Amino acid sequence: MFKTKGALRRAAVYITGIIALAGIFLTISCKNKEKAIPASPPGYDLNKPVKYKMPDDLTEISGFAFHKGKSDSVYAQQDEEGFLFNLKLGDAKAAYTKFAKSGDYEDVAICRDWVIMLKSDGMLFTFPYSEVRSKEVAHVQKIKDLLPEGEFEAMAADEKTGLIYVLCKHCTDEKTSKSSSGYILQLQADGTLKQSGNFTIDVNEIERLVNKKRVAFRPSAMAKNTATNEWYIVSAVNKMLVVTDTGWKIKNVYPLSVTIFVQPEGMAFDNQRNLYISNEGDQLSAGNILKFSFVK
Repeated sequence: MFKTKGALRRAAVYITGIIALAGIFLTISCKNKEKAIPASPPGYDLNKPVKYKMPDDLTEISGFAFHKGKSDSVYAQQDEEGFLFNLKLGDAKAAYTKFAKSGDYEDVAICRDWVIMLKSDGMLFTFPYSEVRSKEVAHVQKIKDLLPEGEFEAMAADEKTGLIYVLCKHCTDEKTSKSSSGYILQLQADGTLKQSGNFTIDVNEIERLVNKKRVAFRPSAMAKNTATNEWYIVSAVNKMLVVTDTGWKIKNVYPLSVTIFVQPEGMAFDNQRNLYISNEGDQLSAGNILKFSFVK
């Protein structure tokens, strides 16, 4: 039913990830002989996931979310159709609702009973959560011009504050910048969004931590660990997980195995502090969601 963009793009990303990962994290080990950098954030083991295969419709899963942290239902999208899928982890099939025409959709968030969808060009769509199991959304709002010209893949929501956070994968105003630009939007009661500030990720600090110049930091997913108030940010291009504090100061950078994280493009936490990261598949392999259980 759904066409893939082909295996060539995934193969290129995979090879680039291997090269980048080797260059970055070999230098880390050389620099930190006396004090080894942990392989995973506290409470998680990034090398021991539980893997959930996605149905064929979600081979190219590009983002997913939980409603109020409840992992009994997953709300996901793939990056070619204007559909929001819903399923339980392990299901062989997924139901879906149509919210827009075909396009390059990259992430989804659910906040205060509103669904927010992010298109790669920065366009946003919102509709009531009550319609996620309808055949087609009846009350969708298309919101544009809140984000600058560029490419976007990473978005997250804060249920308590009603704030929506979006990170540039690459924006035109970052050509000579050593930072990754982020934008904060306030969700309104009627589902509209308003600008509420911005933030930056210091790529220079990432380079310092991995002891490498010219790190191609391209955020592909982000999520907030509400138990620690830390932000988790994945860059699929060079297979890294960046963890920041609540003020976006980088605390650590963790390597991601290229065999486990083939193309990580979605991330979320549930209300039990478990971490989930999704991988796009291709013509040879299924997409998946990886669960990393929290261990005290």
